[in-house]
Amino acid sequence: MKKPLIIFGAGDIAQLAHYYFSSDSDYEVVAFTVNAAYLTEKVFCELPVCAFEELAEQYPPEQFELFIALSYSKLNAVRKEKYLAGKAMGYRFANFISSHATVLNEGRIGENCFIFEDNTIQPFVTIGNNVTLWSGNHIGHHSTIRDHVFIASHVVVSGGVDIGEQCFIGVNATLRDHINVGERCVIGAGALLLSDAEPEGLYVGSATERSKVPSTKLRKI
Repeated sequence: MKKPLIIFGAGDIAQLAHYYFSSDSDYEVVAFTVNAAYLTEKVFCELPVCAFEELAEQYPPEQFELFIALSYSKLNAVRKEKYLAGKAMGYRFANFISSHATVLNEGRIGENCFIFEDNTIQPFVTIGNNVTLWSGNHIGHHSTIRDHVFIASHVVVSGGVDIGEQCFIGVNATLRDHINVGERCVIGAGALLLSDAEPEGLYVGSATERSKVPSTKLRKI
């Protein structure tokens, strides 16, 4: 028998969470919830939407688990806030860990984690609470990812890296081995980080500039 689950959110990530939990987990999504101020539709993905302020009354924490399906907005602060609010209400939190991910760290994963397909999590990695690993990342051995972190797709985290709370790591970023990334850092898409990053650091990769030669002048394409 599948365990009943409530998803916080009513946007793209909540829709994705509904898809993944419904197709690749032992949970059954039974409802969604958002703050009353954002409750514009009473149905989402053909399921009821409840005001978060009334959630415990309608879906008691003794009977239902919760999953916070939000993005990295405000450096993950919004997702962190809702996670802590749900915890204060007494809810237990579900994880989604794709059956198509390679997870070799003996279950050292916190709660409310969203781990997509094709992630490779090597031995001796520790992952905190409320962490999102989008698809296709490499998390190297003996690394630590602390709470409320969002890692986008195809990131390489080499061995022995420590990523602080509320960091955002962009698509195709590379972090060399045995460095520390301070809390609330943003490592942009395609960035290469070769040394420690102090808290609240911003590291932006270089964008590819348009060539002076137009595409119509290329001879081999």
